[in-house]
Amino acid sequence: MSKIALIPIDNRPVCYKLPQLITSQDKEHSLYLPDFDLMGNLTKAAKTDKIINWLSELKDIDIFIISLDTIAYGGLIPSRRSNDSIEVIIHRINELFTILKNTKAKVFAFSGIMRISNNNINEEEKPYWSSWGKKIFEYSYNFHKKGMFKTDVPKEILQDYLDTRRRNFEVNKYYIELKRQGLIDTLVFSKDDCAKFGLNILEAQELKIHAQGLNNVFIKTGADELPLTLLSRALNKEKEIKIYPVYSYPFGIERLSKYEDITVKQSVESQIELSGGIVANEQNYDMILLVNNFKQEQGELVMNVDVPLFSGNLNLPEKPYIVADILNANGSDNNFVSKLLSKDLKNFYGYAAWNTTGNTLGSVISGALTYYKAKKPDKNAFNELQTVRFLDDWAYQANVRSKIRNDITNLSPEILKENMAEYEKIITAKFPIDKKINYYFPWNRFFETGIILS
Repeated sequence: MSKIALIPIDNRPVCYKLPQLITSQDKEHSLYLPDFDLMGNLTKAAKTDKIINWLSELKDIDIFIISLDTIAYGGLIPSRRSNDSIEVIIHRINELFTILKNTKAKVFAFSGIMRISNNNINEEEKPYWSSWGKKIFEYSYNFHKKGMFKTDVPKEILQDYLDTRRRNFEVNKYYIELKRQGLIDTLVFSKDDCAKFGLNILEAQELKIHAQGLNNVFIKTGADELPLTLLSRALNKEKEIKIYPVYSYPFGIERLSKYEDITVKQSVESQIELSGGIVANEQNYDMILLVNNFKQEQGELVMNVDVPLFSGNLNLPEKPYIVADILNANGSDNNFVSKLLSKDLKNFYGYAAWNTTGNTLGSVISGALTYYKAKKPDKNAFNELQTVRFLDDWAYQANVRSKIRNDITNLSPEILKENMAEYEKIITAKFPIDKKINYYFPWNRFFETGIILS
């Protein structure tokens, strides 16, 4: 039996509830999380002192999975907004590792390389992003690609931005020193919402150099899926599962997904390996990963970027398989899901179409491997996980969201429940559960939904 303690990125359902759903598929495991009220959200930082205190009171934990951003800054979003000094941040980190070094548990930790979003939306950034976000992105891109320094971003704003980046970069280098001291088993730096060039890509290259000679230090494209990926890695260290990727469009695997700086093939293989699996071939594998990828450009449902839907025959494998639906960012391919749900889902181990390619892959692989390797598998928990994934990624993101988001008064659980009802019937017929389903908007916006099984 494994006792796992997880410090999430924030309180979004995909960060706080999804790890619980995945872990519950094996009754051998127990997952411990800080109280929900201690976690940060869109507008407030996590209560780091209380989380550290909670951690100090845990006993006999086997595995720690830790969002270092939560301890350092109060969460991933606060890491871009916080004005705390590096001294204050390092003090928090030292408090954390004083506790961890006195345990026998394995520590799997991850930290973000500060993103640079290519827009003027300051919902998750400092206030000046609403005026200068795209200009700061252009400065970053050109600085890396061409060595250009010219920009019309006001000096004081650019300086504040660069100072925040520099502080976070120094903190990330400090984590490498802790890894060098043997205090971290696996350390991952995430590249979130990245382009081919940028200050974040430069920092990733420098961190790679700084970590030379160390095992189990990774720099990965993605972010929110990392606790799930590390959960899978922690639970799969004894026996690696051989996973064979099969693509809807093999000629499209060298394309880049939205918000990523690596190809689809690279994203798939890196997510398999970080999850504790082995990239296999058709001659020798345990599980197939069906990847519904795109031909030319990835669709983007939030931004209304439409691409041709899946139109081929869907022949499901005889051996265990999982499905990563990445035709779109931010939601399912309706044609693909329709064909999938019309089939007998024998040997099916999971589906996802959550946000970015990395988010989708990391979450579906984690869920599948946990259930595949379960010593005490719980079929009801598996059905609950699939119900939530299809309701979120397919029903809401690919269908209901576009229907209701044009009217802010639709931001209510009752209207959401009403519009999700037809999809509930389809999904629960495939994955029967004995719980009622309700909904809410966790951050009071349309971008994500919360699904309550009670």
